[in-house]
Amino acid sequence: MKTILFILPDLNMGGAERIITLLINNLDKNKFTPKLLLMRKEGYYLELLDKNIEIIDIKTSRIRNAFFPIIKVLRTLKPDIVFGGWGEVSAYLAPIIPFFPKIRFIARETNIVSQHVTRPEIRFFYRFYNNFDTVIAQSDDMKYDLINNLKIREKKIIKINNPVDVDAVEAKSLEPMNFPFFEDYKNVVAIGNLSYRKGFDNLLKVFSYLKNENIFLYIIGEGDDKEKLIELKDSLQIKNVKFLGKITNPYPYLKNADLFILSSRYEGFPNVLLEAGATGTFSLANNCKGGINEIIEENVNGRIISIEDHKNFAEEIKITLNKKYDKNCIKNSIINRFSKDKIIHQYEKILEANKN
Repeated sequence: MKTILFILPDLNMGGAERIITLLINNLDKNKFTPKLLLMRKEGYYLELLDKNIEIIDIKTSRIRNAFFPIIKVLRTLKPDIVFGGWGEVSAYLAPIIPFFPKIRFIARETNIVSQHVTRPEIRFFYRFYNNFDTVIAQSDDMKYDLINNLKIREKKIIKINNPVDVDAVEAKSLEPMNFPFFEDYKNVVAIGNLSYRKGFDNLLKVFSYLKNENIFLYIIGEGDDKEKLIELKDSLQIKNVKFLGKITNPYPYLKNADLFILSSRYEGFPNVLLEAGATGTFSLANNCKGGINEIIEENVNGRIISIEDHKNFAEEIKITLNKKYDKNCIKNSIINRFSKDKIIHQYEKILEANKN
């Protein structure tokens, strides 16, 4: 049986944290013994993690301060596999890999690195990324970014899309909404961190062309750009947009929405787009890098268009809201390609392999 040490900063709400929790909980425990090292033992997903999983809390707030505590854990625990579940943590781990020749090191990259990682000190550590035995990319866009822009050797990279736990999403989507939708409107939902990357500024500009329509936009999420976005909303004199803040269960909103919009400037492989499909809701997604074209089946579960053309995107919203889409077809599009069991099996094949 192989011991796998997963490493994350914490288990706060986010795509990487959700996927690693799902992976740990569903690995075949007859083959693998997963353990979880956290820089800080905190976050929403702690409640969802299997209670039998050992958590190692190194109690540090900064990645750079985790360096030596992680080395100490590796020397004591001697795991068969170290699995970096978050890009920046994996980057800091990369230089120490040669000092642990018996351990297999796997990194799961979380974003389009060339666009997402801007701090010079972190970019420096990516120079050592070829030390990893395997690098998991979530999409072709991510894979080729690693090859072309970070010079990671192609033979080290394996693409595995993100999974979605359809049963869990469906169960949670039946719970009541804290902020019910307006009945006389077509209701549109967008979800994400309120940051430049998520492109909500563009989405507000799109809605400046829809301010006189019976269409209401709900934005779920918190982030550093919240005040800027509220100021932009006010300057554009948009009344049919509401910021709902952080909501731990967004699935009722996705299920009951008439449309989901992904406005991001770039992504890794957006879980929320999978989850919208899992609830049967049609999506309009910005034409950006990050596996969007691997998720969207045109006119089945969504469409891809450029949000930079604000007026045209607004017209597409109106056209889409006047059409009917088969919710079962939308769900099946996601289930057939991204079900939990299908993706977990792909991870297990990688974890079963031996170090070269």
